[in-house]
Amino acid sequence: MSDAAPNWTQPALGPTRRAGARVPLEGIWGPLDRARRVLIGWLGRPGKVLVRDRAIRVTVTAVLWMAVALIGASTVPMWMLALGPILLGVPHVLGDVRYLVVRRGLHRRKLLVVLAGGPLLAAWLDASLVAALLACFGAALAARAPLWRRGLVAAGVLGTIVAAWWYGYWSDVFFAHAHNIIGVLLWWLWRPRSKLLYLAVVVYALCVALLWFGVTDPLLEATGGLGHAWAGFDADDMQWSLAPGLAPELALRLMLTFAFAQSIHYAVWLRLMPEDDRGRETPRTFRASWAALYRDLGPLLLAGAFLSALAVGIWACVELADARLGYLRAAVFHGFLELIALTLLLAEGRPGRLSGAAERRLERRGSD
Repeated sequence: MSDAAPNWTQPALGPTRRAGARVPLEGIWGPLDRARRVLIGWLGRPGKVLVRDRAIRVTVTAVLWMAVALIGASTVPMWMLALGPILLGVPHVLGDVRYLVVRRGLHRRKLLVVLAGGPLLAAWLDASLVAALLACFGAALAARAPLWRRGLVAAGVLGTIVAAWWYGYWSDVFFAHAHNIIGVLLWWLWRPRSKLLYLAVVVYALCVALLWFGVTDPLLEATGGLGHAWAGFDADDMQWSLAPGLAPELALRLMLTFAFAQSIHYAVWLRLMPEDDRGRETPRTFRASWAALYRDLGPLLLAGAFLSALAVGIWACVELADARLGYLRAAVFHGFLELIALTLLLAEGRPGRLSGAAERRLERRGSD
């Protein structure tokens, strides 16, 4: 195990294309790019500011998403809980893999794969939090950090393993809620510090407080948001799975907070992390975003993700509750992957963005 610091600013990317090669389906994004240019022009000066200043753009995106998620959790929480995993589940797992593994080059670190890969596979097959924490322990040992820091993080993981084993089922319930926050925590630790970053955190906490203290309950009652139900999936089922045995009022608060936090978790991997992980300030075109995604992940992984999302969608049209549960069981590994990423971040420090010059070289190589 090397004590050398990780070279976060030059991550090993996934498959790259030959110079001059075209990306499949590149042409379909033209109308969206033209529509966005029209929208930016219509916004005038604010639109130009959003394009030029990433910190403002990301913060505005985060706050708007939080506002929509708060309204949704206060009016149609059952729709959010039912359809969120069906529509956004597979794409956000793909984002997990892309930004936590591929763009960090973790799959090429042999010692990490050996020490964390086996327990992670066992955790996925058995949906075991203890096995996932064993994978985190292996990741701490394999971290590219000084010995004292690896040991300190590994000791913390061991304590967490003991607690998870002791509390058993309740540790799984706790992780179901904590998983949504871990994604936000990774993003918060990932991006550079700024006053706007703290604004996003304050808005997040405010939204949770509004739900937790029942401020939005009149909206929930007016819209009958808890009355939406499907076979095998209703408010009682969700409250029991997210807060088994707790008082009805507390179970309701936890369910509404979960609906909100799950939506923000999706936002992290679909919009916020993609913006903050890039080197340059201005956003990519839709065409360039697709080319970068293809370059990072390659056709086989993208095709597998597309077929998985299609299968989940078709299944949901037949049996929504079973499709949602089937997706959650299949995708449980991504929550464990985030735990491993958090462990590495604690041991190795915050990763840096790919430099703007390096990113432009990669884009020229991939899209000329």
